[in-house]
Amino acid sequence: MRLVSAYLLALLVPGATLAQEPEPIEAGLAPPAGAYAPGVDVTHYEVEIGLGLATDWFAGSVTVHLVTRAASPVLPLDFTGLEIIEVERSGRAVAFTHRAGVLSVPLTGTASGDEVEVTVRYRGVPDDGLILRNNVHGAPSAFVDNWPNRTRFWLPTVDHPAEKATVRYVIHAPVEWRVVANGHLASGPEPSATDALGPAGDRNTWVWEVGVPISSYNMVIGAADMVVRSVGLAACGQAPASRREDGCVDVTYWVFPEDEQRAEPSFRRAAEMVDYFTETIGPYPFEKLANVQSATRFGGMENASAIFYSERSIASGRNIEGTVSHEIAHQWFGDAVTEARWHHIWLSEGFATYFGALFFERADGAEALRERMEQSRQSILASDVTSQPIITEEESLFDLLNTNAYPKGGWVLHMLRGVLGDETFFAGIREYYRRHLHSAVLSEDFQAAMEDVSGQDLEWFFHQWLYEPGYPVFEVQDRWIEDRGVVEVTVRQTQDPTWPRFRIPAELLVTSGDQRVRHQVLLEGSETVFELPLPRAPSSVVLDPGGWILKGDVR
Repeated sequence: MRLVSAYLLALLVPGATLAQEPEPIEAGLAPPAGAYAPGVDVTHYEVEIGLGLATDWFAGSVTVHLVTRAASPVLPLDFTGLEIIEVERSGRAVAFTHRAGVLSVPLTGTASGDEVEVTVRYRGVPDDGLILRNNVHGAPSAFVDNWPNRTRFWLPTVDHPAEKATVRYVIHAPVEWRVVANGHLASGPEPSATDALGPAGDRNTWVWEVGVPISSYNMVIGAADMVVRSVGLAACGQAPASRREDGCVDVTYWVFPEDEQRAEPSFRRAAEMVDYFTETIGPYPFEKLANVQSATRFGGMENASAIFYSERSIASGRNIEGTVSHEIAHQWFGDAVTEARWHHIWLSEGFATYFGALFFERADGAEALRERMEQSRQSILASDVTSQPIITEEESLFDLLNTNAYPKGGWVLHMLRGVLGDETFFAGIREYYRRHLHSAVLSEDFQAAMEDVSGQDLEWFFHQWLYEPGYPVFEVQDRWIEDRGVVEVTVRQTQDPTWPRFRIPAELLVTSGDQRVRHQVLLEGSETVFELPLPRAPSSVVLDPGGWILKGDVR
């Protein structure tokens, strides 16, 4: 494929005039439930982008490869705020409409199962998605920042997490820049062709290829003056997408030259993280792993195989190793196994929160995990969304980025681990990942995998923690009944009356003299009373000594 020379050359012409661009639509609005692009299945995107060194606009071309799932459907591509030069189907100009952020291309005359190619050529100043500006050090840069559905501001796609496809990028960028993208580097940097790009030596062409399907919000490029450092090879023999002869993935970090030394502490254990998650969850799903200092609005953005981090955090010298572990865990959960609807975002953020913390349990000891879980618990107790369930129907997708999705979602996994035990829990996690690799899922798919592996009905657990608000608040009282040699323990749930009374498998630690006895109990309803035999009066009764339950402070 190639860009049309006339408009790509205009990037190099001082004072070039652009056509009036359409107004962009609002970012982050929740899509409707149900099939997002019925009648079509996009399988591959061929993307070509031309970038300039000192310009606020760019030129682009994408060829969408798809298979029809109905006769004469319409291809709806999300695309907004840029000038469309032309649209072709199988090499011929075709009529289209472009309204309310959707570029609709009728596929008249096709039958179900036909393979079709649609090419869109466009240009303009991106309103969002592709960030063309000076970086934190004042040097020009270009970075994509898509989450949740901002790909449409720079690249025509079916912009929905459940719609996955492979990608090939051809990026023409100033010779001063390095270019990173998802996938593996197929070729480049090589001098760009002079007939399409102007004077020889001004630009290089980089070709990156993604051989496994990814969601549109994961499709990114980054270009700037950067240094690249490797922290080691990982997942050797457990990375089926790797294009290396040794079957490993190279784990690197890409940072601005000024920040090379500041970045090292944050990324020094990144290869260890990949190995840990590979061992714990399953094979590494992508071709490589690049950790990139960039213009993302978030602390980190988990783009498949090319994670983007806040440029300011790295430039400030902060150690963001916790963020690095979180984002690397996303390569498995969020990127390879993706929520089919944004409202099930805990399948991405809750999983990355918990597994990101689990790395430190392995690397730094059990106390490191306890500290992180306690920090998460405190953030939940202070949250302003506590009276909402984890799964809600928010209109703004940005509103989903809250403590329910992150720390509470992580706590759901921690509690499930406590209920099932390590062996069953991690076996269930591996089975869930195996079943749904490179596909899109809902929470019930995770529940089904855990039920199948454990042999238990877990509906009670998932319903109360995902679809009900809040958490339990316990009041514990004990009374020694000397003539019977028992301690009577009463556990009351005193949380907000609009929250449920939770069903909680729990542990009681009873200390009597030098004797410490652990009892497994089941808490249900507003009040549960137990009688436990003891040789003498207890000195203390502690509920949940291991910290496996998300709860308010016990009284």
